[in-house]
Amino acid sequence: MADLQCDVVVVGAGAAGMTAAATSAIHGLDTIVVEKTGLIGGNTSYSGGMVYIPCNDKMAEAGQPDDPSRIMAYLDACVPTPDGREARERFVQSGPEAIRFLEENTAVRLKPVPFYPDYYPALEGAGEGMRVLEPVAFDASTLGEWFRKLRPPLPEFTILGGMMVAREDLPNFRKMWQSPRSFGRVTRLVVEHAFQRLRHHRGTRLVLGNALAGRLLRSLLDLGVDIHTDCTVEAVLMEDGRAMGLQVRTGDGPLKIHASKGVILSTGGFSNSVEKRRAWLPDLASPESPYAPGSTGDGLDLGVAAGGQVRTDNTNNAYWSPASAYTRADGRRVVYPHTVTDRGKPGSLVVNSSGRRFTNEAVSYHRFGEALLQGNAATGNLPAWIVCDNSFIWQYGLGAIIPFTRNLTPYREAGYLNTAGSLPDLARALGIDEAGFAATIERFNADAARGEDTEFRRGEDVYSRYLGDPEHAPNPCLAPLTKSPFHAIELTLSDLGTVAGLRTTEHGQVCNADGQPINGLYAVGNDMQSIMRGRYPGPGITLGPALTFGYLAGRHITGAGRRT
Repeated sequence: MADLQCDVVVVGAGAAGMTAAATSAIHGLDTIVVEKTGLIGGNTSYSGGMVYIPCNDKMAEAGQPDDPSRIMAYLDACVPTPDGREARERFVQSGPEAIRFLEENTAVRLKPVPFYPDYYPALEGAGEGMRVLEPVAFDASTLGEWFRKLRPPLPEFTILGGMMVAREDLPNFRKMWQSPRSFGRVTRLVVEHAFQRLRHHRGTRLVLGNALAGRLLRSLLDLGVDIHTDCTVEAVLMEDGRAMGLQVRTGDGPLKIHASKGVILSTGGFSNSVEKRRAWLPDLASPESPYAPGSTGDGLDLGVAAGGQVRTDNTNNAYWSPASAYTRADGRRVVYPHTVTDRGKPGSLVVNSSGRRFTNEAVSYHRFGEALLQGNAATGNLPAWIVCDNSFIWQYGLGAIIPFTRNLTPYREAGYLNTAGSLPDLARALGIDEAGFAATIERFNADAARGEDTEFRRGEDVYSRYLGDPEHAPNPCLAPLTKSPFHAIELTLSDLGTVAGLRTTEHGQVCNADGQPINGLYAVGNDMQSIMRGRYPGPGITLGPALTFGYLAGRHITGAGRRT
């Protein structure tokens, strides 16, 4: 194959990489994107699409302006180390600029989430909403033939053969038989989806992270960015200490891409690298991740080979989430992250093998993951089980089981769902301490009846209440387990992205062993060491920096973002 010539080449087509590519193209540079897999969107397509951007313009427009000193006080409390603080300041300063740039120049459209609390609500500077943006729903039919190249969401996050449900529509689905308004809304969405399926392989109304990925893909197409899928990058081409392109292997053979301005790495981190998980994550972490299969640490390897360094000295080297896993009858492996749909709802609790609760179930998924690591030095609080009664699983679902599922047999046959007619029988089936479990249930049910969690204060802070059911009283997070049969799913410790990554400057330039930037080489997204160093201050703390530093790297590589 003939060599390709361009100004900038981006490795990886997730949110950070596509943002960087769009930014460089808008600044007039000839830009190429190469993607390892056959699909565009990376981890972003699987995500909830939350984008954490403090001090964003939409806050001021709504009459709720943020204060940079307030958010920095909060981040300093969450991430109590000077390491990375300069990059965090850069994030706070440049995040709003990045969003403004994208909305003015691309198809990206975001809207504020009025109420979505930060994950450490008791800390100074914590906010209760508007710092989080989410993608506006996107009509994927505008992608034409490229729609089939957009990575679909996890099937467990859809209904009716690929229908996505927006966060704000979840209450309508739960209340559709009680509320004429909700029934009308759900009916309209289902009818629209049916018509979409007549013309397309899945529903074209995209929300959550799939909408963000779709909007970024539309933007690259509009800007004339050349996108190559199914490409394995073998090396960064270096000349006199400067990154000048890539050595790539395609289905048609080897290919060199010469990039006069440089290379931007954005391959999604190492969530699906068995070797890197074993080396950099604790032994208690599951080997499985719900992240996109292409996230195997390629960008880190390429950066190190070019002279960069991977930093693993973080509070955590991954962002944790409890997860459950099983193999479907069709052979597909399901790894389901328990983020916001079940742990905080009234009528569930989580216990370890002693039959005891070990944390407030309604904390953030990362904090819950940290709690799984605590306790016994050898086992932490694993194995752990999320337990509920029959009324809970019908109303809220449980893990990969969506609400209002009538037939639970396939989940039982797959070994995913454990069911028993009584709580003692369930304890015996799970192999957990019966006496400890009985004492836990007795205390939990008594507390739930009063609406007060005397053990872990569940439902008392603003974030816990957010995860609960606002229509349930007296505590939106608590209800007794009373209706037989009773159910349980085993939880493992998985991740929602990795933290360890290439050391970079505040512009995303990869640094060498001496801390100096390597000319022409950048890393963004999960390929760069997280600016939060393993802490998770709020929803969208991966996508917010991904868009921000994708923009900063894409701007800096043009020369426009360089300091004089």
